[in-house]
Amino acid sequence: MHSPRHCRKPAYARFAACLERLDETSALVEAATALSMHARDDADPGAVEERLDALAIGVGTRGTPGRADPAGSRAALLAHLHHTLFETEGFAGNQLDFYDPANSYLPNVLSSRRGIPISLALVYKAVAERVGLAVVGIGAPGHFLVRLEDESGPLLIDPFHKGRVLSVEEAFKVMESTLGTAVPRATELLAPVSHAEWLLRMLRNLESIHRRRAQPRDAAAMNELRQLLERRI
Repeated sequence: MHSPRHCRKPAYARFAACLERLDETSALVEAATALSMHARDDADPGAVEERLDALAIGVGTRGTPGRADPAGSRAALLAHLHHTLFETEGFAGNQLDFYDPANSYLPNVLSSRRGIPISLALVYKAVAERVGLAVVGIGAPGHFLVRLEDESGPLLIDPFHKGRVLSVEEAFKVMESTLGTAVPRATELLAPVSHAEWLLRMLRNLESIHRRRAQPRDAAAMNELRQLLERRI
């Protein structure tokens, strides 16, 4: 394996090890956690998994953990998921310090319950899938969302704004509000992203944030991880 010049070796090695199974949500979570290992000595992928497991247990499925209720109570399960994440736990977007790199580090997001859209979306996906709900990431320009299938059809959800359910038109308006410009009503802007694309966006975000904060070595570290990922996809 190539030896990194800027990224801490444990973070680089952990990230690289996840790439062969990146189709699994667990690998996406672990790779995302590896980003924080560059900045934090105490970042522990095992502790992240334990915290996500605990959140899923908190949601409860009224049946076997990891399965949706076969009687068709997916709407009730979704309501319980949102109550646990956004009411009981209080996960929400960090609007006071949006460009803090910690908003992208899963250990920080899980402890502070604050993050940016893409990191909160990953928490949402990881917990939702543990209780039997299928979730995909939606890489909308300027604002990351998630989509899941409900009894009545697909739902667009905004974890940054405490799990608000959006219509397609509302999703476009959120993009416009973030970008400050008109957005064409093109369905491809609401297309699901792969796990690799999800990670690439996280890395680009962090690289940009570190450059904005005059942290060139950290920006270079994220660039190394991004190049590693791009070589594998």
